Amino acid sequence: MQLQQLRYFTAVAETRHFTRAAEREHVAQPSLSQQIKALERELGAELFHRARGHIGLTDAGAALLPLARRILADTETARREVQEVAQLRRGRVRLGATPSLCASLVPDVLRTFKDRYPGVDLLVHEGGSRDLVRLLASGELDLALVITPLQADAPALVTGELLREELVLISPPGGPSPVRGRRHARVADLREVPLVMFRRGYDLRELTVAACQQAGFEPVFSVEGGEMDAVLGFVRAGLGVAVVPSMVAARSGLPTTPFAAPGLHRTVSVAHRGDVSPPRAARELERILMTHRGGL
Repeated sequence: MQLQQLRYFTAVAETRHFTRAAEREHVAQPSLSQQIKALERELGAELFHRARGHIGLTDAGAALLPLARRILADTETARREVQEVAQLRRGRVRLGATPSLCASLVPDVLRTFKDRYPGVDLLVHEGGSRDLVRLLASGELDLALVITPLQADAPALVTGELLREELVLISPPGGPSPVRGRRHARVADLREVPLVMFRRGYDLRELTVAACQQAGFEPVFSVEGGEMDAVLGFVRAGLGVAVVPSMVAARSGLPTTPFAAPGLHRTVSVAHRGDVSPPRAARELERILMTHRGGL
């Protein structure tokens, strides 16, 4: 049974005329008649009473008509649904990002995406790179903004470098700071200085601790365990200094000091699973992310 046969059958049933049905379907009348006969052979029953000047439904035809209409309607609905998704009138993107990126880069990118594709739902998961990699691998995210290089035991992901972000030192406004009045900071300046530190598993925590250890000392924490907003609040309250991304520092209003060359940096990349192509909406979001980096 073919959809074309059901369309022809429905046209004849509604017009009660083979010629008018063929005209409605833009097909030659002999072709339409042949398809109707083929449908009758497949079903093993006549669908129409054929009398000169009159076409009527048999009992079998009357039973088939509502089913044929439903099948054709469902087919049209499926076609429209797929086209809407394919044309990004509808859909969903599940994006993961670190808290620092959610506080800086992500809002502007999502606003651009939503302006272009208002019918596509956006779901954002905030977490550390390790958590985001795990969610990508399990299929719970379509895309993620992660810090690269990934851990050696990370699953096979496709990554594309988005930006190389400078890390800077933020200090309490008007409070004590090891770099007050200086244009640049050095990692060595943080020796025995109280640091406001992120929770364990947070990329910025690992980067800061590694930089201190490379400079020959273990950092001292005044308070630890916070997410990005909490860390900014703790610094603002005078509890210590912190190392944060420059984009976050620029929005924080806190005194900011860059590190002397070569400075501290981290690489942010867009990642997705290597064995599954992301949905079209996710691919479009990735394209916008890559375009947006040119303005950073």
